[in-house]
Amino acid sequence: MAQINVSNLTFSYEGSFDNIFENVSFSVDTDWKLGFIGRNGKGKTTFLNLLMGKYQYKGAITTQTVFDYFPYNITKQQMRLPAAEFIEEIKNQCEMWRVICELEQLCENAEILYRDFYTLSLGERTKILLAVLFSGENDFLLIDEPTNHLDQKSRENIKKYLSLKKGFILVSHDRDLLDACIDHVLVLNRQTIEVQSGNFSSWWENKQRKDQFARAENEKHLKEINKLKQAAAQYLRWAEKNESTKIGFDPVKEPDRCGGTRAYIGAKTKKMQNRVKQMEKRIAREIEEKEGLLADLERTADLKIMPLVHHKDTFVHVKDYSIQYSGALQPVFTDISFDIKKGGRIALHGKNGCGKSTLIKMILQKAGFTQISMPITESGVCETVSGLVVSYVNQDTSMLEGSIDKFCIKQNLDKSLFCSILRQLGMERVQFVKNIQDYSEGQKKKLLLAASLLTPAHLYVWDEPLNYIDVFSRMQIEKLILEYQPSMLFVEHDKCFRERIATSIVEL
Repeated sequence: MAQINVSNLTFSYEGSFDNIFENVSFSVDTDWKLGFIGRNGKGKTTFLNLLMGKYQYKGAITTQTVFDYFPYNITKQQMRLPAAEFIEEIKNQCEMWRVICELEQLCENAEILYRDFYTLSLGERTKILLAVLFSGENDFLLIDEPTNHLDQKSRENIKKYLSLKKGFILVSHDRDLLDACIDHVLVLNRQTIEVQSGNFSSWWENKQRKDQFARAENEKHLKEINKLKQAAAQYLRWAEKNESTKIGFDPVKEPDRCGGTRAYIGAKTKKMQNRVKQMEKRIAREIEEKEGLLADLERTADLKIMPLVHHKDTFVHVKDYSIQYSGALQPVFTDISFDIKKGGRIALHGKNGCGKSTLIKMILQKAGFTQISMPITESGVCETVSGLVVSYVNQDTSMLEGSIDKFCIKQNLDKSLFCSILRQLGMERVQFVKNIQDYSEGQKKKLLLAASLLTPAHLYVWDEPLNYIDVFSRMQIEKLILEYQPSMLFVEHDKCFRERIATSIVEL
């Protein structure tokens, strides 16, 4: 068992306004199954790249361990080749028999190694790359969000596979995956970094207990500070009033007063003033103890959504519906039936390539939201109510570019309200002056979600909205939907989210 020691690590991107890491220190064992948790933009992927030696930094990272990183970068040329022809290019001295053994553990046939890579599904590609990753010996593996865009079956296979492995850092926002696969967590809090044994659920339970204690302690300190300030102010008033009686007195009203009384009054005033100074010192100590209590408290603001009201109860009616692309040998799907009613939240569920996104695009086309350029043959009924207003979140973020200002103009959004929602989703103000191209994938996805939340609609259509979104924001969005109960059609492979949110699940 070796260790990875991080000492006083400080890093920021060239031209950046803020440090990603500042004087960070911690240690982890290379035998651990480590889950890496933190908000979008906190530096999870950046830290993995620092371990890989991609960037210059201040401080020290010391270890004898060799690192390998998932996902591998597959070139356009390699995409048109079978994986068997290029696996040695992406991992030195990779042996085919080891890769085949790993694929068997992933419940996948080795024949996918001999098909052109671009023809494989996302799940098949991920399994090949994971098999290559784990085919080495004594490497400490850095696994960055392996289940994004994968269907439930593929996620279950990868979850089972990773639960049998050790010696890795896993970056994921999938709570179900983290609970099944890890035995330690590395957490990027708001101000600090912590390492803790256990899985996601045990860490989350400890965090809630710790946050509750911090709030109680903070409240106690605030009350004590307030009491001390009131007492100090009272003693100060008494001292000033007492001091004012030192000079001048009426011998008729105060016949027992003599010249020595002035010294007595001065001593009494000094005593009161000393009492005030002692209280001020206690106030300073209380404030110092209060400092940092709430530094790592995750303040997830309550989001709002304003669905439009439609006079019809049924927004979308689908009956015995089938779709086939022109020239394709088989239909995408057949005989699908469901209704989206007011307040209903329909989850489309099925393996990659079963037609979930295609069905969403057809419904969007029926509502006049978008057009599909490819020729499609359809049968059955798929219709939307007239006057239906749709708010759409695309699973693809590649089209996002430019500044926040240009994005708001293009989407016809109020910039101040838009930025306010982004702040509520955990994005720092310093991000608003950056180009969107420089955002992390999670931050880009938050732009699309914020735009959707700010767009009043009868129906909210979200296609894999939570890919790359941090776990705190996922819980925040869950709470929003359960509170406001908008009408929704969505695709989401996060099992926890889907089971909590959906009122009905349509299997394709």
